Parts: sequence; C-alpha cells; structure tokens
Amino acid sequence: MSEGTELGRFLRARRAQIRPQDVGLPVGTGIRRTPGLRREELATLAGVSIDYYTRLERGRETRPSPAVVTALGEALRLSDDALHRLHELVALAAGQVPAPSAGPARTVRESVRALLETLRPSPAYVVSRTNDLLAANRPGLRLFPGITDWPRERRNTTRYMFLHPVGRTLYRDWEAMAAHSAAHLRAIAGADPDVPELARLVGELMLKSPEFARLWDRYDVRAGGGGRKHFQHPEVGSMRLTFEVMAILRTDGQRLVTYQARPGTPDHDAMLLLDMASPEDAALHEGAER
Repeated sequence: MSEGTELGRFLRARRAQIRPQDVGLPVGTGIRRTPGLRREELATLAGVSIDYYTRLERGRETRPSPAVVTALGEALRLSDDALHRLHELVALAAGQVPAPSAGPARTVRESVRALLETLRPSPAYVVSRTNDLLAANRPGLRLFPGITDWPRERRNTTRYMFLHPVGRTLYRDWEAMAAHSAAHLRAIAGADPDVPELARLVGELMLKSPEFARLWDRYDVRAGGGGRKHFQHPEVGSMRLTFEVMAILRTDGQRLVTYQARPGTPDHDAMLLLDMASPEDAALHEGAER
C-alpha cells in the first residue's frame, strides 16, 4: 500500500480536523505547519508509538488490533458512523475485500409505488443506494422543482443539490444539508468504494462542484436517517418538514423517504399545495413515474 490509500487519506483528513485545544493539548507558540494534530500528538492520544502510527497511516502496517482501531477512533473523536468506516478501511487494508456488489436495482415494486400514493398529501419518494430518484408521488416529485427537466437516469437528489440551478436555493441551510449529503455518500461507499454508480456520481460531482470536492475531502461519514429540513420552495414558499428514511427489504439498497408536518400549521398548508397539481403537472408526474 502507498500513502495514496483510502485508509491513509481517511486518517490524515480526520487528523487535520482536530485542533490541539480540542483534545486538551497545549497549543504552544510559533506557527504550526501541520493543520490539526501532528502525527506524534495523535499517536500519544491513541497510546501507540509514533513509528507504529506512521506505518499505519502510510499503509505499511495493515493489521491493527480492534483495540488500536477503537483508540484511534476515540483520539480522532469519530462518530459511530465514522468509526464503522474506519473498521471497514482497516479490513480492506488487511486484504479482506468484499464480494463485488450487484448492479443497481432500479425497478420499484408495484406495491411500493402503491404505498407512495397512499402517503399523499405527504411528499414521498424512493431512492437507490446512491440517491437516484426511482419513483415519487406527486408532492414528492414537486418537492424538487425542475428535476424533471433532466432525463430519468440523471435524476439524483445529491446531483440535484449540488448541480441543479434550483438546488442551491431550495434549502435554507444549504451548507449544512450539503455537508450531510457528502457525508452520507461516504457512508454509502463503505467497504465498496468502487461500485460503478457511486464512482460515476462522485467523479462527476468532484469535477463540476468545488463545494462537493471540498466536503468529500473532509472524509466525514454519516449514515442517513430522519430529521428536519427547511425548504424555501419557489412555488409554495417556506416549509419546515420532518422526514424519515426507511430501508426497503429485498432490494439493493432502495430507501423510502417521507415528509410530514403538523396539521393546522403553515408548514402543513405549504405541503398540501405541493399535491394540488394542474393537469399538466399530473401528466408530467405520470411520465416521471414510468
């Protein structure tokens, strides 16, 4: 292995994000040439020798014990998701390569499509493991203005956020949502970073979006889940919606995403407007579903 390995890049990127004062170390005087922690500082915090850590970061040591990996995770202040990713990278460094992934499953079961309709007027849609938009009910599709201007094979919620003209203004807290989206892709990568559809998406975003490239290089990892999003929708205005993300069994990573708001609130009223489509909107929706 070389210094260009995924494990080495992960360790260096996360080490650069920890300031000495964050972990109780003295800042000292003079100019620090290294962003974040020095190697010897991290090694001390993790309870390993500087030589051992350097060999690990450079790929010359490939079989650290689980206790060492956990100690490194604590020293780097990793989240549970990021620590899981570190364990995956260590397994890869040791040659424990997983079986190649099957191709992406883009067919959405008819029962799931029917479920999307029963969820109206709540926006709901189905995405692939790399966030391709595979199916949506009417409000779910209208939640992303202009996404149907793209061919079906390019409709991806992450691509929309970074590359669509409306994507940058749709979210009131775009910076936070963008950081979460990039970290979620890192989690998807898991132990299979070369899965073709992920490699194509990341490659495109790295070339076309400096913001994505910056966030991707941070090596933040965060699994998807529920939460709250604040939309500034060009058609219905401000909406603060809670959302849930649920895995669909017997698929290759498909997930169902649903949004909701408390009845009687302006957020709920705005959400209802998404389901009040014109006949032209309805025809567009039918074409997007099939």
